[in-house]
Amino acid sequence: MTSSTPLPLVLAGPILRRLEPQRLAIWLVASQPLQPEFICPAGEAQADCQVVAVGQHAFIHLLDIHFARPLPCNQLLDYDVLLNGQGIADWAPHLLYPGARRPNLVLRERLGQLLHGSCRKPHHPAADGLLCADRLLQACTAPADRPAVLLMTGDQVYADDVAGPMLRAIHSLITHLGLFDETLDGAVVADSQALYRHPACYYHRADLLPAQQRNETLRERFFGGKRKPIFSSSNADNHLVTFAEVMAMYLLVWSPVPWQLVSLDMPSGLTAPRQARYRQELPLIQAFASNLGQVARVMAHLPCLMIFDDHDITDDWNLSAQWEETAYGHPFSRRIIGNALLGYLLCQAWGNDPDACNGLVRQCQALPRHQDALIGELLRFQGWQYSLPSEPPLIVLDTRTRRWRSEGNLANPSGLLDWEALCELQQALLDHPSAIIVSPAPLFGVKLIETVQRVFSWLGYPLLVDAENWMAHRGAAQVILNIFRHSRTPGHYVILSGDVHYSFVYEVLIRHRQRNPHLWQVTSSGIKNEFPRRLLDVLDRLNRWLYSPRSPLNWFTKRRQMEVVPRTPNRSKAGERLWNSAGLGQVFFNEKGQPERVFQLNADGSSKAEFIAPPAD
Repeated sequence: MTSSTPLPLVLAGPILRRLEPQRLAIWLVASQPLQPEFICPAGEAQADCQVVAVGQHAFIHLLDIHFARPLPCNQLLDYDVLLNGQGIADWAPHLLYPGARRPNLVLRERLGQLLHGSCRKPHHPAADGLLCADRLLQACTAPADRPAVLLMTGDQVYADDVAGPMLRAIHSLITHLGLFDETLDGAVVADSQALYRHPACYYHRADLLPAQQRNETLRERFFGGKRKPIFSSSNADNHLVTFAEVMAMYLLVWSPVPWQLVSLDMPSGLTAPRQARYRQELPLIQAFASNLGQVARVMAHLPCLMIFDDHDITDDWNLSAQWEETAYGHPFSRRIIGNALLGYLLCQAWGNDPDACNGLVRQCQALPRHQDALIGELLRFQGWQYSLPSEPPLIVLDTRTRRWRSEGNLANPSGLLDWEALCELQQALLDHPSAIIVSPAPLFGVKLIETVQRVFSWLGYPLLVDAENWMAHRGAAQVILNIFRHSRTPGHYVILSGDVHYSFVYEVLIRHRQRNPHLWQVTSSGIKNEFPRRLLDVLDRLNRWLYSPRSPLNWFTKRRQMEVVPRTPNRSKAGERLWNSAGLGQVFFNEKGQPERVFQLNADGSSKAEFIAPPAD
């Protein structure tokens, strides 16, 4: 595509975001500011559209639509977004299912069924789990068969782990759209254009990222000391740096349209090994892009709610107080983190909860000016968590920015929520009979893996084993268990999580309470990522042996205040409890808010796995 070729009017979207009986948020990105007209025959609506420029030819739009009367529940509701008099069938026909003239949505009366998943890495060789949702929507014959919501529970993008061809597409798109440039204080390069031209731009970015002299990693102590990187991802060769790179990434992972604009020609100056790596990654990125039409179609039909985890920003984000002290004390690393958080605000958080984010979004009108001041506001913001007043209520936790820092040893892992955030959680839960909580990291994990993380944390190396789990910080763990025991908090909780790149289900009974609450830990990960298969098989088997009910080790590490009963996938071959396949979790709830059936839909198209409760004694 030449620079004189007209740009597509709409680059990404529309994506359905927050849906309530009298409100709907729709997100899209266009190559010029637009005045969209929302059409829904089911109800009279008033649409307020806010626009934020992120480049010369890139404008984010959020339509905040208010309905005069509540929408009817459990019905297919057609809708359209008119641009210059043309509907979606004219400007985005790939978003329509066969035979449809418009996209549609369903407002469910209850959260009787939902889809959830995390960890969607474009260059992972597994198929894209969002294709499971597309197949499911095509097979739905009645509105009651459709999930109420698609929950993306972390790592919607991998800002810290980018394939070479994806970075090449990002830079090509930046050029075509004129995404904003920026200066880079404290960096080896002076500004974004110098970064893009630098010989280390591809596969050597770790050489450009800020580092600090102290706190060597375990490997460095054995094999010679060197500067320790602030950005601790083992795959930071192409870590995103600029705001333009972050915005281009979002467009390229959610829409097929920007791929019509980009070049995937190999950058010049790569060494022979880097050229070989580029050629190896190229078909993975091309395969990812080839399915984005179906992914975009899903997001135009299912309400999508999201929350960040570490890879949306950078690996080990806020893992410890020491990490925070180092990262935010350097102007370049602070800018890198802030740019990713700014992308999260505009592409994810804004649609989750427009009311909470509108103040910050208004400040984005000053971009690219005052970028550091805006980043300062983002880092101080305490409104990323949100809830949906559904039945049962949905509460989405921010387990990344409101952490309970370890005061005794700054290198120890922080608790995933601080005291104030935990108090707010308790208030949100009071007097509800049941609740669905989204915690990106599982509240109850695999005991063997948590033990390994605890040992490395005790040795002073939590970054080596990603030691972020609820039980890693005694204070946070104790408080949240006390919340579950409170006499006015729900009797039934379902905790939806991701992060770990495998899937499992635990049923948990909290003891020592007159009305013993039941919890279900339902973990689905990843959408397009998997745990090393042989390693997970070994860990699963060892965990069952070492922590079986008859094991002395289990007795000494027993969670005495709770009873944990794993559910087993019906397709497991030897009693495995951990399911390792990219895809999406699917949960069906009964009238009491309890999970009746839990499935893992497999991205490769194989039959789904159901997590079966053991027979009652």
